[in-house]
Amino acid sequence: MRTTYMAKPNEVERQWHIIDAEGKTLGRLASEAAALIRGKHKPQFTTHVDTGDFVVIINAEKIVLTGKKLQGKKYYRHSMHPGGLKVTTAEEMIKNKPERVLELAVRGMLPKTRMGEKMKLRLKAYKGTEHPHAAQKPEVYELRG
Repeated sequence: MRTTYMAKPNEVERQWHIIDAEGKTLGRLASEAAALIRGKHKPQFTTHVDTGDFVVIINAEKIVLTGKKLQGKKYYRHSMHPGGLKVTTAEEMIKNKPERVLELAVRGMLPKTRMGEKMKLRLKAYKGTEHPHAAQKPEVYELRG
């Protein structure tokens, strides 16, 4: 009789990956990063166990949006007070907080559960090429396609 392998939380080995966002499309980069954070690239992937890795994204300000998304894509936030809706276009967001654009895109592709909340913490996005994670010896990850 065969049994199906299930990963256990204490057996998970986490790696660090660096993704360079320069010239990459936002959605394609975000889906690859979400798969790495979730652990779907590993043979021991188990849906109910967090088997994912850490992802460091550099050059966040050089991300590409196709079509008219720079002016048309809007980010909303609300202060929960009357008239407190704030609307920001993707162009303004990339100019002011490019890391936030990537974080929001990747977060939208992760599970909306307690485990998904913990997964979000493993995404590190930075403007420019400098990042404080050199001690973890991250490997450069090349996007597919």
